[in-house]
Amino acid sequence: MKRLLITLLAMLAAPAALADADAIKKALSEKLPDVQIRSVSKSPYAGLYEVVVNGFNVFYTDEKAEIGIFNNLVDLRTRKNLIEARAEELMKVDVSLLPLDKAIVKVRGNGARKLYVFSDPDCPFCRQLEKELEGVNNVTMYTFLYPLTSIHPDAMRKAELIWCSGDRAQVYYDLMLGGKEPQGQPTCNTPIKEIIKLAEQLYITGTPGLVFGNGKLVPGGLPRHQIEAQLDAQDKS
Repeated sequence: MKRLLITLLAMLAAPAALADADAIKKALSEKLPDVQIRSVSKSPYAGLYEVVVNGFNVFYTDEKAEIGIFNNLVDLRTRKNLIEARAEELMKVDVSLLPLDKAIVKVRGNGARKLYVFSDPDCPFCRQLEKELEGVNNVTMYTFLYPLTSIHPDAMRKAELIWCSGDRAQVYYDLMLGGKEPQGQPTCNTPIKEIIKLAEQLYITGTPGLVFGNGKLVPGGLPRHQIEAQLDAQDKS
């Protein structure tokens, strides 16, 4: 009888929690119409609800969606910022979703470590990243062409020319490392629009976007020593 009572209580409690989360999500959508709410869920902290917005941004609210706690929510025992820790935890990509046949592939050394890069041919930070990556060995790099045409109007043409070339990797690295721009107009079908759609679904909104073999997503470039550390860490995760 005791077990049955516990089961019934759990069944009754679950819909109530779900209803609360749905109601909070609806209320927040009305108050924050320009924000994309990814999820709302009950947190273990003081009756607060965790809200994930615009991909990987986290804040907490009360059961009436009247307040918002942003930037800092600190566990006083560990001194850990719970908002930062949760956001980092969420920044993961299921690497099995990445279409490797639609990437430019570069193998260095034994190619054992894996790195996935979303890159815009006209992005200066992407070019700086490639310089950092030059010294990284024993890695297979998959580069997905991701032109951000809203800020780089000619990036789509360059990306398509790279993809349509006879040696995509050579033309890509000639551009990113040597400044040699591809000429003419593209003459083939490309998967670039599919890559753009995929990047948006994965909440990769800027370039460069780095995804390591364990799925960890890092927006923006990193210096070589940090890239090496992340590549090594993926073998331990």
